[in-house]
Amino acid sequence: QVQLVESGGGLVQAGGSLRLSCAASGRTFSNYAWAWFRQAPGKEREFVAGINWSGDTTDYVDSVKGRCTISRDKAKNTAYLQMNSLKPEDTAVYYCAAAFIGGIEVVHTWYDYWGQGTQVTVSS
Repeated sequence: QVQLVESGGGLVQAGGSLRLSCAASGRTFSNYAWAWFRQAPGKEREFVAGINWSGDTTDYVDSVKGRCTISRDKAKNTAYLQMNSLKPEDTAVYYCAAAFIGGIEVVHTWYDYWGQGTQVTVSS
């Protein structure tokens, strides 16, 4: 059974940092692109960051550029999202996702595997 399990969410004050992790099991994702999406109450799921299968290309939504870094560890079958200088508008449930694609797609329908989500709450 393939599973993606996120961890690292929580409550943090504005300006703080969190590091999200997404551990995969059940298959190897070394040839998959990874991405992080988020969804706030009443809003659509939004692409936050992505990394291609080889790890040499990344992409970010404009609102997190310079504050977030996506990375992957193929040996651990795990992806990460380092988030710094967090803002209240970053509050959302964060999901990791994986897709068997060559590049990075920002539309969530491209992604085949999803985690259950982890809550990130940033207080002002």
